[in-house]
Amino acid sequence: MSAIDLAGSPSPDTDDDFSDLDAYFRAANYLAAGQIYLMDNPLLRRPLIPGDIKPRLLGHWGTSPGLNFCYAHLSRCIKARGLDALFVCGPGHGAPAVVANTWLEGTYSERYPHIARNGEGMGRLFRQFSFPGGVPSHTSPQTPGSIHEGGELGYSLSHAFGAAFDNPDLVVACVVGDGEAETGPAATGWHSNKFLDPCRDGVVLPILHLNGYKIAAPTVLARIPAFELLALFTGYGYHPVLVEGGFDGETPMAAHLRMADALDEIFAEIIDIQNFARLHGAKDRPAWPMLILRTPKGWTGPKFVDGVPIEGTFRAHQLPIAEVRSNPEHLAQLESWLRSYRPEELFDREGRPAQAICDFLPTGEQRMSANVHTNGGLVLADLELPDFCDYAVDVPSPGVGLHEATRVLGSFLRDTIAANPSTFRLFGPDETSSNRLQNVFEVTDRAWDAEFRLGDDHLAADGRVMEVLSEHQCQGWLEGYLLTGRHGLFNCYEAFIHIVDSMFNQHAKWLKVSAEVPWRRPIASLNYLLSSHVWRQDNNGFSHQDPGFIDHVVNKKAEIVRVYFPPDSNCLLSVADHCLRSKNYVNVIVAGKQPQLDWLSMDEARDHCTRGLGIWPFASNDEGLVPDVVMACCGDIPTLETLAAVALLRQNLPELKVRVVNVVDLMRLEPDTEHPHGLSDSEFDTIFSSDRPVIFAYHGYPALIHRLTYRRRNHDNLHVHGYKEEGTTTTPFDMVMLNDLDRFHLVIDVLDRVPGLGSTTAMLRQQMEDALLDARRYGREHGEDPPEIAQWQWTVAT
Repeated sequence: MSAIDLAGSPSPDTDDDFSDLDAYFRAANYLAAGQIYLMDNPLLRRPLIPGDIKPRLLGHWGTSPGLNFCYAHLSRCIKARGLDALFVCGPGHGAPAVVANTWLEGTYSERYPHIARNGEGMGRLFRQFSFPGGVPSHTSPQTPGSIHEGGELGYSLSHAFGAAFDNPDLVVACVVGDGEAETGPAATGWHSNKFLDPCRDGVVLPILHLNGYKIAAPTVLARIPAFELLALFTGYGYHPVLVEGGFDGETPMAAHLRMADALDEIFAEIIDIQNFARLHGAKDRPAWPMLILRTPKGWTGPKFVDGVPIEGTFRAHQLPIAEVRSNPEHLAQLESWLRSYRPEELFDREGRPAQAICDFLPTGEQRMSANVHTNGGLVLADLELPDFCDYAVDVPSPGVGLHEATRVLGSFLRDTIAANPSTFRLFGPDETSSNRLQNVFEVTDRAWDAEFRLGDDHLAADGRVMEVLSEHQCQGWLEGYLLTGRHGLFNCYEAFIHIVDSMFNQHAKWLKVSAEVPWRRPIASLNYLLSSHVWRQDNNGFSHQDPGFIDHVVNKKAEIVRVYFPPDSNCLLSVADHCLRSKNYVNVIVAGKQPQLDWLSMDEARDHCTRGLGIWPFASNDEGLVPDVVMACCGDIPTLETLAAVALLRQNLPELKVRVVNVVDLMRLEPDTEHPHGLSDSEFDTIFSSDRPVIFAYHGYPALIHRLTYRRRNHDNLHVHGYKEEGTTTTPFDMVMLNDLDRFHLVIDVLDRVPGLGSTTAMLRQQMEDALLDARRYGREHGEDPPEIAQWQWTVAT
């Protein structure tokens, strides 16, 4: 199928059929400009005066006309074809346009009755934009119909495709700005078409909007020849349609006619693709249509200001006319520009949109700003989850049996996928099997709609496992999937989840703001499973050793974030079940994939995870008395090393009263005044003591534990061992030795911290130091850890 170029196609002789569309376009442009200039006066019946204008250089005009143009034409197609469609606004500061359209559609006033669909409401709409107590210049959760925060460029396509997965009747129109198109994630996002199943998924209509400039420089894709542009997107697997409008003095009406022709052809082609696939099966990957739209930057705005060109240049990006309060000529030019939209034709004397505009628009949930999928909690159904207890591993005694915790979880996820064939997907960057979750392939495949070859493993167009070697893409897909009312889990190597730090940041902010918007309904939580973690990178080495994502997560609002460190397989099952049932959180689960000792039976694990932390009686010998030392641990490897240290202490110092505390829910360490899961001071002192040494072995950077507990009365007695940015390609035990997290260092710390031990334990201290030397020497000679360490089990009588 050849690419279509409608850039210079002839326009029909009549414009009667598009007069209402053009009126709508002018009205949206007028409203967008009114917001950018924070007008007090809707300019319907009286002239502007300087006091009516409060520009604060926070608005962005340059993207608004193109967004309004697309929105108007998509609305025409929705009404004509009865489409179920939503609008994703990729350009960062596109809120003036999107808010303008939602107000014209009436949805904004339905959500915010004080901003009525009349002149008074219009004035309030203008005054709230980018103003203290108002709304941001990005399409935020406060914007009806939005599932995409435009403040961070690069992810609109990924969000759009995530929304389309398992939504067979949905059309997701996604405008990608040409500035955004220069980002790496956006370049990857175009390849989402290789994962879209025409039989069971909806469709994404990418609209690449080329207006030529970023803030102060030209954009790459706007400066390459049309044949290269078309070849690029044909090579990506699309059927590109190029439309231009607004250049060389051309009226908007001529552009309307070409755009209408293009979209009519595009939607006819989409329907043909879907009908064929759903009737005959998807035999080959379709070349989905996409639109490339060229318009001037700041189209329909002032062409010159003070003799300097504005329209079609980077100067149209923000305020095309500055100093309107202090420069009478600029104020007059602003008024002339705004009146060029002929607002008296677009609104009645009370400021309500003209009847022709109202009649032009779709109604009810067909309006893109009212599409039910954009408020995903409205369509969210709870997962059908199997009983996680059915997957329990047998633990006749603690610290003897071995299991790969994530492999055990894989069976639970397998049956979760089978029970929820259209509402749950597993996402990850080519690491499903590496992270030991491969049991899911007993019931599903990897989603794939590109070329198949003999020898491929578990690839199918309708697969539920979304693998692509881009953490950005996985995160974006999952966010779009969740925001439109479905469920998922993102598994990733711990060190490389950092790649999506900023995306996590934006989603956490979205959830925080959404919780404050009354009409937004809770959505399923974003669940991370971080495996292949810092302590077991035997071959990969230093580059794969970084637990710092946890520190980043904990910076977010306490109402949003949860962090879990299950110490064994049964605890991982319990935590995963809890996270998959939760809403409006970001849950981070850290669990290793290597064989680890089993500590708790399923009943014990369920109770322990419900508490979030607790004393382990089998490992403690304080027997209800005040302990001499508290040995705390958080994470599977820290738990192993702590229990091994306790065994050494109980063997060599049987009179020493040791209390073992294991932490699953990291946020339990914070005070209850700081986090909903936090312990009260009295609870904390009861468990950790108020005056005894606490030797704390932690999975990540030690400073985080100090930060969470700095207000506790016994904080000065808290001594944390964790990752100290020491790593290399080495054995598992050498890794913990490099960071002083091993059993021998923990014992030495006890000897140094517990009052009264001191010189009486000099021989034991020397034995621990010798053990460290022996272990390192053995690893260097044999390339593996000593058998007594690698095969260690808990043998202390309970």
